[in-house]
Amino acid sequence: MDIAAVEAKVIEVVVKVLKISADKVVPKAHFVKDLGADSFASIELVAAFEVAFDIEMEEDAALSVKNVGDAVKFIKKACDEQGK
Repeated sequence: MDIAAVEAKVIEVVVKVLKISADKVVPKAHFVKDLGADSFASIELVAAFEVAFDIEMEEDAALSVKNVGDAVKFIKKACDEQGK
C-alpha cells in the first residue's frame, strides 16, 4: 500500500472515530490538542487502525504517536513489516 493510500485511509478512520470534519485532519494535526482525542478515543483509534489496515500494532508504541503525519508513517511501516 502506498503512502497516499495509507494517508487517505487514516483520515477516513480519524473522521469516523473522532466524528470531526476531514478538513481538520492534516499531517501536523495533533490528536489531543487539535482534534480533541481523549485517552479513550486514542485507544479507539488504535483499534480502528488495526481493523482498517488488518495489522497488529504494539499499543504503547501506537499511543506514543502524537499527530496525523506520524500516524501515517507508523501505519505505513507496520503495513510494510506485516506484508499488507
